[in-house]
Amino acid sequence: MDEILAKLLIVEDDPGLQSQLRWSFSRCEVEVAADREGALAMMRDFRPGVVSLDLGLPPDPGGVSEGFNALKEILCEDPLAKVIVVTGHNDRSNAVRAIGLGAYDFYEKPIDPEILSLAVDRAARVRFLEEENRKLVARVSHSPFEALIAVSPEMMKVCRAVEKLAPTDATTLILGESGTGKEVLVRILHALSTRADKRLVAINCAAIPENLLESELFGYERGAFTGATKATVGKIETANGGILFLDEVGDLPLALQAKLLRFLQERVIERLGGRKEIPVDCRVVCATHQDLPALIREGRFREDLFYRINEATIVVPPLRQRGDDAVVLARAFLSRFAKQQRRPIRDFTTPALEVIEQYRWPGNVRELENRIKRAVIMAEGVEITREDLELTDVPVHSEPFELREVRELAELRAIQRALAYVDSNVSHAADLLGVTRPTLYNLMKKHGLVEPQEDSQ
Repeated sequence: MDEILAKLLIVEDDPGLQSQLRWSFSRCEVEVAADREGALAMMRDFRPGVVSLDLGLPPDPGGVSEGFNALKEILCEDPLAKVIVVTGHNDRSNAVRAIGLGAYDFYEKPIDPEILSLAVDRAARVRFLEEENRKLVARVSHSPFEALIAVSPEMMKVCRAVEKLAPTDATTLILGESGTGKEVLVRILHALSTRADKRLVAINCAAIPENLLESELFGYERGAFTGATKATVGKIETANGGILFLDEVGDLPLALQAKLLRFLQERVIERLGGRKEIPVDCRVVCATHQDLPALIREGRFREDLFYRINEATIVVPPLRQRGDDAVVLARAFLSRFAKQQRRPIRDFTTPALEVIEQYRWPGNVRELENRIKRAVIMAEGVEITREDLELTDVPVHSEPFELREVRELAELRAIQRALAYVDSNVSHAADLLGVTRPTLYNLMKKHGLVEPQEDSQ
């Protein structure tokens, strides 16, 4: 255990206890701090894995306010630090509060160095295992799907489609609302393709002015226009051998749609101001949030181009249609941003999880990511609340987890739906539900539904 417990910081203002604890842990590297400022300085310079923290620190040695402030700031400095809080005898309330703020363990005075040593060794062991796990994960080769966080059947279907299409050269169209992760899927498709060792060249057709988009896509020769002092290769030519990703292809001007169609048909381009045909071998992947058939009816998108870019289609569902993905994504974003921002935030409150699960997320994954990042920065405690998410005005209904309650709720909803479907005709509702009419009457009484009048036969 000695080699695991490499660095220990003791935060204690009593000189006698400082000496006693330093001697007790002489087998490892020990530093001592007498107050909050000294502890934070040691966290930055000494970088201990385990911290023993007395809550009674100056200038409030008889209270706990300074100790709790020190705990919060230590965990902000290093969220992975294992802090063992030393409390007064029978002071369980502050011990529980400390654990809630992120402390690893607590120990009651008077201090028995031998017992405290066991707690410190256990904390050091956990820290060591966490470090080893991170190193192991870093050495393991990453899956291309690592960037895609999803558990819903809807996204599993999307993943299977990407896996099937990746080895092919089919021109692929990815459809989905803004913020659903279309570009992430393109990068996965590229990583799994036979062109993974070549470039993925992306261009956003909506972000570049129309008068510049043609030269950006097809390149230009020297003298093609004022300021064209040398020949320049365009995005399509740059993607030779790799994959060309046209994001927001629905915003492509009609004149350029014709030129893109010619390239897709003949696989040659001409630079702006040039007459030489240049062959280009690249796979084309397009994406848009727009309704292309509607644009075709409005005369804003070429029908022949639509069928050229639509050899294969992947439809990415919005986040509101992806089951539990919102909660899974929220936890992943919380972990990432808490580490980036050095905040000791560990979880969400139950009301926060409920609103994450039930909110419609019009901005999809991008909106969820931005809200979690802002909440991590602004949160006061170690858990993110509905207030931190700024979603307090969103109506939320609590869903039960206990199986009996879930079954009864499902039964009630099925009865209500059947009765509404047949305009409260109990006989017909019983037929839909696959039960007898007396059974349905009993179920209605059980759930407190108003019993309708007898059906006319």
